[in-house]
Amino acid sequence: MAATDDDTRWLSSLRKRLRLAYHGHSAAARRFQVGVLVIDLAIIGFFIMTPLLRDHPSFLWFDIGIALLLTGDVVARALASSDLPRWLRQPTTLVDLVILATLLMPWWFANLGFLRILRLWTLSRTGFLWLPLRKRGYAQWEETGRAIINLLVFLFVVTGFVYTVFLSEGSGIEGYVDALYYTVTSVTTTGYGDIVLPGTWGKLTAIIVMIVGISLFVRLAQAIFRPNKVFFPCPQCGLNRHEPDAVHCKACGHILNIPDSGE
Repeated sequence: MAATDDDTRWLSSLRKRLRLAYHGHSAAARRFQVGVLVIDLAIIGFFIMTPLLRDHPSFLWFDIGIALLLTGDVVARALASSDLPRWLRQPTTLVDLVILATLLMPWWFANLGFLRILRLWTLSRTGFLWLPLRKRGYAQWEETGRAIINLLVFLFVVTGFVYTVFLSEGSGIEGYVDALYYTVTSVTTTGYGDIVLPGTWGKLTAIIVMIVGISLFVRLAQAIFRPNKVFFPCPQCGLNRHEPDAVHCKACGHILNIPDSGE
């Protein structure tokens, strides 16, 4: 019984330390979060380069190392969660689990490897990536950054899908660069016509790429050219975007006290 109590206390202490590390605001927690961010960015870079590195002799060892890192991260985040069932239901968690499956069981999920770039999307949904902008007073660029990441993730996911599915279909896709070229020309609706995906599935793929791609481009343009606003939650209604010189909330009329940026 004593051993069980000791194990329980040890596990509780570990979960508390992990929770402070992942979600805390102390200097030590910030250093830990920056370290996690750097590792995540390195992993994402590896995922982007995977089609070009796949034939390298050391690729398998890198793949195994990445799988171990992600396994450790997922387990640590699960222990740091205060509500495990809710954490498991989050889209970002589900995406990470799918990515982990493609790494741990490549012989079953080899054709889903292109989904690994979704790790960039899950990273963009956390505060780690945007913390430097917020600390330096550039929080208004966070929405633009999210729009850029959404577009990049879409481009690389579609590129991986086209490369995986249509490589041997006589469509002109002879390598990863060809797949990326086709994706970009489709998203921008340039359509040079030198690469055309064959069959009904090829046409449906092109339609989806053009519709979703244009929507993401419009979203990015809105984020860039929308009038500059500051992020300041209204204490009464919660609206968090206001003009820099706003005195009252335009939604509920509550008096605001937006800090001066000092510019």
